[in-house]
Amino acid sequence: MSLTTVDGGFAEPVFGSQRAFRALMDAFARPGSVADLSDLASPPAPMSPAAGAILLALADADTPVFFETDMPGAKAWVGFHTGAAATTDAPSARFVHLADGSDCTGWSRFAVGTAEYPDRSATLLLPVTALRGGQRLTLSGPGIETTTDIVPQGLPAGFADVMAANRAGFPLGFDLVLVSGDEALALPRTTRIQEA
Repeated sequence: MSLTTVDGGFAEPVFGSQRAFRALMDAFARPGSVADLSDLASPPAPMSPAAGAILLALADADTPVFFETDMPGAKAWVGFHTGAAATTDAPSARFVHLADGSDCTGWSRFAVGTAEYPDRSATLLLPVTALRGGQRLTLSGPGIETTTDIVPQGLPAGFADVMAANRAGFPLGFDLVLVSGDEALALPRTTRIQEA
């Protein structure tokens, strides 16, 4: 077992997990807000520290993780620290680490839950260039008083249309987290996203 598989997890597993969980839940409660996940996890490249912290806090032996690109170091790291298995079966994944520049028209292959269990859906982690300085999108919906704007860089073509289709299926649908460096921005399935 290599050191990269072992190193880089939470220095204090209980407190690190609690901090990451709280930051992510706050981000889901207030879509458009940026969660600071700095100084928590150092996963093997190309996985971002934010994505690593989220997976360490939420993934476990009962939540398979799908990696859209081949990331053997990150797969082994996540498996060692969480017990979560990497799966090649996209519909069975509860967490998905998308590729840079992922084709969002293919996201419909991931779990959206069922009528009886809408919570049995996937949470997708999308690496983006940055959470600031990009195209302006306007968000509205639960957790947002009126509207709020986000300006991420590096979203795939057709993003707003795919997210609108995902929202239309509520209560079914996947939840999405944009990750960049140490930061994350949650976009739950209930959020309305409009291009400016």
